Amino acid sequence: MDGTKPAMESNTEETQEETQESKGCFECCIKCLGGVPYASLVATILCFIGVALFCGCGHVALSGTLTMLDNHFSTVTTDHATLTMVIQILQYIIYGIASFFFVYAILLLAEGFYTTSAIKKELQSDFKTTACGRCITAFFMFLTYIMFLAFLAIFGFTAIPVFLFFNMWTTCSAMRSPDANITSPESICVDVRQYGIIPWNATPGKACGATLGDICNTSEFYLSYHLYIVAFAGAGATVIALIHYLMILGANWAYLKSAVSTHDYQDIKTKDDQDLEAEARSKEGQNSSSYS
Repeated sequence: MDGTKPAMESNTEETQEETQESKGCFECCIKCLGGVPYASLVATILCFIGVALFCGCGHVALSGTLTMLDNHFSTVTTDHATLTMVIQILQYIIYGIASFFFVYAILLLAEGFYTTSAIKKELQSDFKTTACGRCITAFFMFLTYIMFLAFLAIFGFTAIPVFLFFNMWTTCSAMRSPDANITSPESICVDVRQYGIIPWNATPGKACGATLGDICNTSEFYLSYHLYIVAFAGAGATVIALIHYLMILGANWAYLKSAVSTHDYQDIKTKDDQDLEAEARSKEGQNSSSYS
């Protein structure tokens, strides 16, 4: 019986150590999760998804549009040389947008981590935010607002090809509808020259009747139309993410400013309390010396 007691005590000690280790790991995980800026994380994921959809689908849709124009609306390459150059420039801009927002979203997420930890330490009086940190938050807020306006314009610009392809789609659907009483299908045409996409001297410039129906059945038209819709949705998601970022940055800047004011007030109050205590001690010393 006496030999079993040390064994039982050692088992009890090991169990307590394991319990303390598990509790320490759990508290560490809770502390780490508490420092995650979930709002910034959600905005970053939404921004990545929106930019990826806009850039990827937009790039492929522009290539399909150029192929469709080459094959059906402007068979002479020199007639739409300007449009080809514009599409290539837009594709290079898409490369730049994808690269820029990849880096910028990571910077905003890092700023969210910094601000979250700074606010918590500020409340615990372990850390004091600097004017430089508040200026960085204000700078990101200003830059994000500029990016929001720019992508809002891109969002509106992306609606133009969706509208043009939607018109062609509805025209082809009306031609194929059994309820449509069309006596002369060749009179139904889509002239892309009226939209300013290609010049008026481009040949043939328009598609009518059966030719228009064949164009709507091509893979270039079908793929480009749906990719433009996805790119439009991606641009909208990016706009929502930038609005989310603006709200987060505005709230972080207000929290930092409020925390600084609170910290300054506490410093002044602590100094006043110390002065009062020193004054009270000096009076007590004077009183004791006078009695003696």
